[in-house]
Amino acid sequence: MVMERSLDERFRTKNLSEVLKFHSRDIPDKTAVVHQYGWDKSGKALYRSLTFKELEEETNRYARGLSESGIGKGTRTILMVRPSIEFFALTFALIRLGAVLVLIDPGMGRKKLVSSLGSVDAEVFIGVPMAHVLRLLSRNAFKKVRVNITVGRRWFWGGKALTDVRSDDKSTFAPVKMGPDDMVGIFFTSGSTGPPKGVVYEHSMFDAQIEFLRSHFGYGRNGTDLATFPLFSLFDSAMGMTSVVPDMDATKPGKADPVKLVAAVKDQHCTQIYGSPALLENLARYCKDNGTILKGVRTIVTAGAPIRPDLLVRLHEVLPEGAEVHTPYGATEALPVTDISSSVILNSALPRTEKGAGTCVGKPLPGNLIRIIAVKEGPIMSFDEAELLSPDEIGEICVCGPSVTKEYFKLQEQTRKAKIRDEEGTIWHRMGDTGYLDDDGNLWFCGRVAHRVVTEKGTLYPIRCEAVFNKHPKVHRSALVGIGPKGKKRPVIVIEPMPDVGKGDHGRIRSELLDLGSKNELTRDIRDIIFHSPFPMDIRHNAKINRDQLSILAGRKVR
Repeated sequence: MVMERSLDERFRTKNLSEVLKFHSRDIPDKTAVVHQYGWDKSGKALYRSLTFKELEEETNRYARGLSESGIGKGTRTILMVRPSIEFFALTFALIRLGAVLVLIDPGMGRKKLVSSLGSVDAEVFIGVPMAHVLRLLSRNAFKKVRVNITVGRRWFWGGKALTDVRSDDKSTFAPVKMGPDDMVGIFFTSGSTGPPKGVVYEHSMFDAQIEFLRSHFGYGRNGTDLATFPLFSLFDSAMGMTSVVPDMDATKPGKADPVKLVAAVKDQHCTQIYGSPALLENLARYCKDNGTILKGVRTIVTAGAPIRPDLLVRLHEVLPEGAEVHTPYGATEALPVTDISSSVILNSALPRTEKGAGTCVGKPLPGNLIRIIAVKEGPIMSFDEAELLSPDEIGEICVCGPSVTKEYFKLQEQTRKAKIRDEEGTIWHRMGDTGYLDDDGNLWFCGRVAHRVVTEKGTLYPIRCEAVFNKHPKVHRSALVGIGPKGKKRPVIVIEPMPDVGKGDHGRIRSELLDLGSKNELTRDIRDIIFHSPFPMDIRHNAKINRDQLSILAGRKVR
């Protein structure tokens, strides 16, 4: 077996795409990427795949062709391509050229999509046919685009097809040397709590994220990952790991077909799964109903929203003994910050969570530091302007570390509001979340700053209050919202009941929930409970509740 070399020895501060060259020499015949693209008449899944040698060759072909099309270091390039083999090769080719990747969730709606993409002044647009239709319908937003490339059938808009770009020459195309502070991409936030913002990623930040996955989560060349989030799957290739792209709409993970997911896990012998809580919910339910055990899976990593304890229990019921579910905490601007495993949650943190302590998200990963400050609106230029809080005091979570981003692209005011420089000049990111550190250094998440409900009697935090009501067996999930004037909000709990609950049951369940809430000092003053199904969810992970919409609903229903 070839010894794993450290990230520093392999490629740090050069060019991330160099890892492919390394792997193509070291493990040329190992499968790099597998794409589940359909089904045959007998019901068997169909797959396409590339070895690391073949992925390196495809990367060279596209890098050469893209270079001849005028793409080079610093060229801002919108990439709107479905997860596929071509997505992998194109992404690594653009990184090899030193181009700046622009990635966004296409499901956020046309208005947000066009506004966000238009703000980056991209020079190149690479996308599927429907993406080019969007470009043509919004010409003013893309007026600086000088190169457009169609992945798939090119219609009437001209430019090049991807087949035109792919060079016949597969020999090594020398990667552009990149420094640690050079920009590798602009990745947009989901916009679930405000307008989407373009987060600037540098090469060193990618390096740090890969190192976290390798050293903390055990990712490496001996594993195979079912990667259901496109950008995350690229890290697999960087670590010499096989990445399996399932047949699903990556913009709607909550609707992924569990039959296809299970087939991919079994056919490709997956050892790891990355997925949102919404995707894992359907997967666990299907496996439980069909007596399926996900044999061989050692690790599940989930992100996007806090995962409910009952889902952790159900996942363990369909995983082999010894497998762990990791629930790292972070955001597009800082990922990952902390991590905690399901065994720790279920064995020690859960009793406190159910009483309203919040969600324990674990200790900071090596190199990350966390501070809790009193909630304050507006920019904070230095920690001299902030009130640092002690353990067990709830405030806004701030973090610094090797994967923490420094700025939003061309959004100076938003950057000023989100970043703080400490006494040594280090940039800290204000997460926009509330939480606290306990005496053991664990971080407890209590909800978004914007979702606090400030009443005349005090401040209520959504994650803490909702845990009390979520214990009811007929509650699928709940959401705390506030109605009324600022500082004098009236707290309302919105309930999404279990599917088997009819409207005739609402009155009884409401009485039971009010009784449940009255027994906890955090929730005893909440007297308004309404029902709504299904909850509106975020577009990226289908796991974050859109509380703003529910607040509007509550304002109409509660009198």
